[in-house]
Amino acid sequence: MNVELQVCKIHLQNEVRISGSKSETNRLLLLQALHPNLTLENTSDSDDSMAMQQALSTPETVIDIHHAGTAMRFLTAYFAIRENKEIVLTGSQRMRERPIGILVDALRQLGADITYLNNYGFPPLRIKGKKLKTNQVTLAANVSSQYISALLLIGSSLENGLELKLEGEITSIPYINMTLALLNKIGIETTFEANKINVKPCALYPVPFVLTVESDWSSASYFYSIVALSEIGTQLTLSSFKKNSFQGDAALAEIYVKFGVQTTFRDDAITLTKQNDVSDTISFNLNHTPDIAQTIAVSAFALGLNCHLTGLHTLKIKETDRLEALQTELTKLGATISITEDSLQLSRSTTQPLSNSIQTYNDHRMAMAFAPLALRIPITIENAEVVTKSYPAFWNDLKSIGFQISEI
Repeated sequence: MNVELQVCKIHLQNEVRISGSKSETNRLLLLQALHPNLTLENTSDSDDSMAMQQALSTPETVIDIHHAGTAMRFLTAYFAIRENKEIVLTGSQRMRERPIGILVDALRQLGADITYLNNYGFPPLRIKGKKLKTNQVTLAANVSSQYISALLLIGSSLENGLELKLEGEITSIPYINMTLALLNKIGIETTFEANKINVKPCALYPVPFVLTVESDWSSASYFYSIVALSEIGTQLTLSSFKKNSFQGDAALAEIYVKFGVQTTFRDDAITLTKQNDVSDTISFNLNHTPDIAQTIAVSAFALGLNCHLTGLHTLKIKETDRLEALQTELTKLGATISITEDSLQLSRSTTQPLSNSIQTYNDHRMAMAFAPLALRIPITIENAEVVTKSYPAFWNDLKSIGFQISEI
């Protein structure tokens, strides 16, 4: 399905409710599988979370998680400790091209029985669950935080807990802190000092425990972009969000001040207000928040700003190579852009667009990051259904605030 977005203005007063955080939901679904007395509310309705939930409950021995990268990492660790259960874990063609060797090596350090069925270092995997008696493991600190979180989530279920040593500079600390905060919230003891993380062993909870998932800050990023591209005075209220969030992408509240957007916290909601114009140059290190890089780059392009983003090395192993995809699609729109292995440099647009049709590369964030451009130019988003990976209601929510969208 392709969608066509006509040039539009959003309503001056808007309100949208966003479903639970995909990142929090997937972590808590795994913890719920290990600690069944945990009850979850406001979980994400994303494809990724549905795939995670189904994989945790299915009796099948071949589990296909399609495009769900987080599920692939977390489930690899989970099934490694499921004693006497043997499964094959696989996914889409792109998933079979995304490396998982770092996590597999770490689990093998703990004693896991995991083998590659096709290419070494990549899914599909054959996992024979067993009791892991070793509790010490070492990882490079600059790897995807999902590898680290996968280990932390099973740490309390190991006989002697987990001692994880990280070597070098740590990437995406907020996501690691989110995992530790969720563990702490349900009663699992952890410590994080210097580059060493400890997770204490924990039994099942004696009494039921209910936890409500906060709404997804990554999904909120597209509305920050929309308000940034709107006229001064435009307001948009989003719920349900916390000021002291576990999610790293809550940094949006500070980042988008540079785009003239003010965030006000009230109860369980945030109100975004376009207050003023912006400076000529935007520069951020997104080492801790790489998932919002596409949104920021598109916002800067639409506003005619120079933009320099660094800390983007993990974008190359996402649903697509997001740096390459950004360069291709923004160049098509007339941008002057250059990329390296971990950075992006965008200059003010000086040429006319060659095309207003955006490829999404099976990447939900490409579709949603480019949609706000309809506040400036007509835009077509190809394979627009990819948004269901993280935000199924996205196109309907845009229509509710004034976007003119039609399927073509």
